[in-house]
Amino acid sequence: MFNFNLEEKKYKKIHFIGIGGVSMSGIALLLKIKGYDISGSDRDNSDYLKTLRENNIKIFIGQKKENITNQDLFIYTDAIPQYNEELIAAKNTGKEVISRGVFLGALMRNYKRSIAISGSHGKSTTTSMIAKILVNSDNDASILLGGILDEIEGNVKIGNSDILLSEACEFKGNILNYYPSTVVILNIDEDHLDYYKDLNHIVETFIGYMKNLDENSKAIINIDDENTHRLLEHVKGQVITFGLHNKSADYYLEHVEYNEIGHSKFKLNMKDGSIEEFELNVSGIHNIYNAIAAIIASYENNVKLSDVKDGIKKYKSLHRRMETIGTYNGAIIMTDYGHHPVEIQTTLKTIDAFSEKNIITVFQPHTFSRTKALLDEFADSFYNSKEVIVTDIFPAREEFDPTIHSKDLVEKLLKNGVNAKYIPDFESAKEYLQSEITDNDLVLTTGCGNPHVLAKMLVK
Repeated sequence: MFNFNLEEKKYKKIHFIGIGGVSMSGIALLLKIKGYDISGSDRDNSDYLKTLRENNIKIFIGQKKENITNQDLFIYTDAIPQYNEELIAAKNTGKEVISRGVFLGALMRNYKRSIAISGSHGKSTTTSMIAKILVNSDNDASILLGGILDEIEGNVKIGNSDILLSEACEFKGNILNYYPSTVVILNIDEDHLDYYKDLNHIVETFIGYMKNLDENSKAIINIDDENTHRLLEHVKGQVITFGLHNKSADYYLEHVEYNEIGHSKFKLNMKDGSIEEFELNVSGIHNIYNAIAAIIASYENNVKLSDVKDGIKKYKSLHRRMETIGTYNGAIIMTDYGHHPVEIQTTLKTIDAFSEKNIITVFQPHTFSRTKALLDEFADSFYNSKEVIVTDIFPAREEFDPTIHSKDLVEKLLKNGVNAKYIPDFESAKEYLQSEITDNDLVLTTGCGNPHVLAKMLVK
């Protein structure tokens, strides 16, 4: 097991291969502020890299062997292929070369109270809800987010307390590297099938994660999700369950009401039998699940109930989570991070329930493997849209796969009776939409690549 002590400074110069990602950039900035000499590389410039440069972190654009000099430790993101020349050069130094997941697990062990949020859907939102609660309280926590939260002016906050809050993604089995004191499991679904064999393989990995937890840990688990049930018996520490109307859970919903734009006020039956009222300024039943998980994780880590209530009420959402970018020709332009069929369905149903406008969805599929494995599920995800535009697949970490194309999804959508068309690039999509949309429409760009760019192009 790799160990890392923040205070020892055993590794003075640390280099990140793929530093521009949301998680990598956050960890890099935390280490820089803690006094380490940080450098890193990425393929392209980004807002995250701009922030790192502003904090005097040396950035290389392009991943080349020449970037490897006299650094003491090398951390690489899972998006980096093993044949990457910079990664190979790092390994040839004979010094420690570890993945982001391994390092994050070692970093967690520096904090007495480490809170890790896992699940196929809702990780970033739930983590940011907890972040808002912690920032709203007197707990000076360190926070690593999977998105941009205005309250911390980015994706990272460096605190001085014994609390570290972070997402814990299951991609490539990374959760097996984590040993948090509090873990939240929101749900378990089929995803990352470029790595996992099937749903059972995913569940087995989560079981392995539960076995990492010690006797003093807390596992907060959504038992409305049937795939989480197998985890319960493997937790050595305290199991804390939640659900909506599931009275066998430790925390469950007693009553909920919505206002005219879908924001909820609900009463939560607490573990001790008391009933407390909470108010949200975000829409959707999925966000009630996320909020309950955030409330429990905060409250179970000794955040005052008044601070929990105030923080969750003030929470306004991460960027790129049903975010309104602006308008064009009277049409509302929104963007979302949803890239899995369940997420897309949930977002579209939420918007459709509280908006009278016609929804036009622009979907940028993310990775060839996910598009191919979940093609039928994607084809069943857009029934709430008046029209669906599918752009080219965002490859991310993957090589080109000629056996799957965005046109395959369009063909299946048309067979399902959905008005769909293939438009390869954002510029063409912008021109088409600007010629078509009216004040009766709402345009949603969605995916975890860069569909927010198209939303901003439309508004400009």
